[in-house]
Amino acid sequence: MPPALSRFATPEARASLYQFTVYLPGAVSSVFLGIWLSQNGIPADQIGIINAVPMLCLLAVNMLVGRLADRANDWRTVIIILSLLGFVAPIGLFFVNEFWGVILVWSACTMTNGAVPPIIDAASVRMTRRNGTDFGAVRAWATVGYIFGAGGIGALISVFGADAFAPLFLAMCALRAVLGLLLPRFRAPGHQATLAEAVPQARLKDSLKLWFVLPLVAFALINSSHALIGGFGALLWISSGVPDYYLGPLLAIAAVGEAILMFAWRRFGGRITARNMILAACVASFVRFTAMAFDPPVAVLFAVQTLHAISFGLGYFGVVHFIANWTSESNAAEAQGFATMLQQGASVLALTLFGWLVVHFGMASFFASSVVAVLGLVCVLVSLRIRPPKDA
Repeated sequence: MPPALSRFATPEARASLYQFTVYLPGAVSSVFLGIWLSQNGIPADQIGIINAVPMLCLLAVNMLVGRLADRANDWRTVIIILSLLGFVAPIGLFFVNEFWGVILVWSACTMTNGAVPPIIDAASVRMTRRNGTDFGAVRAWATVGYIFGAGGIGALISVFGADAFAPLFLAMCALRAVLGLLLPRFRAPGHQATLAEAVPQARLKDSLKLWFVLPLVAFALINSSHALIGGFGALLWISSGVPDYYLGPLLAIAAVGEAILMFAWRRFGGRITARNMILAACVASFVRFTAMAFDPPVAVLFAVQTLHAISFGLGYFGVVHFIANWTSESNAAEAQGFATMLQQGASVLALTLFGWLVVHFGMASFFASSVVAVLGLVCVLVSLRIRPPKDA
């Protein structure tokens, strides 16, 4: 077999290829959705609801999907099913342009898209730990895909306008569905059963102690501010006079920093405890969104957007490794689904309230994110006080 094909045959390479497509639809919607909705006559407060309601629906199914994935013969099966459903749902975008129709279709899109990341990440981190390979290098390709989607495909907004949203979003979902068929098996060879084995399996509820939940709540709080960037960032920047050709690059530069951190992860990741990563993310989030609230010029926006590498990238890795450190393989996807449920719950509240804040305060609304970052910081410090890291 040629060396290039041999490298592609590795499970890590195939997982990386799929990871590249995981956030492509989300990247397209980050640039296009808010403007597309606005052009269809939907005001900012309703845009917040349209972003929030689908996440509320996802809350109801996320842990259930994770539990089903853990019970399946392999996580791959559920990921493929979700990817195929995620391709079908966006077809409805071509037939709606008013509030209730958009909510219905966008809920279906969000539920199928949002259920994928926690499962593929839980599966990837378990696989790479077992194989002795680098989870960071696999997960980084999801960020590279986001960069490509926001910075490359997102730049098409200045050429085709917001009307290109539906076809581009559908195309990205179709690509992900096709590449999902190439995913490797994630569980150890010969492992046939998960929760149904004769040996009693660990239950997620046994892990849900205060010290365990607080860091997950902390990241959920600061991640809600990242959801605001996706839901309102482009719209607010346009209203503040930022040219539309900067929108994609502003979103992409954040992901570039995140990708660099993830590719370099193996060099330094083992030196930082998981909760300290989340702690650093809270500090970076405070600085990032406080600066953004002052409606700075474009050059400063680019600078603070690079803090995304820490406020999201480092924080997310902290959550994934924190969960992997303190849970077992038998409930890996369910535990990751629980963390995602907290993140989505916080995002629902943030998006719903932020739409009202935007109407009255504009860019200054991001001061709310600064307050949230401080609350997250307190959560992590309390967790560390109750239970120090394993190596302490």
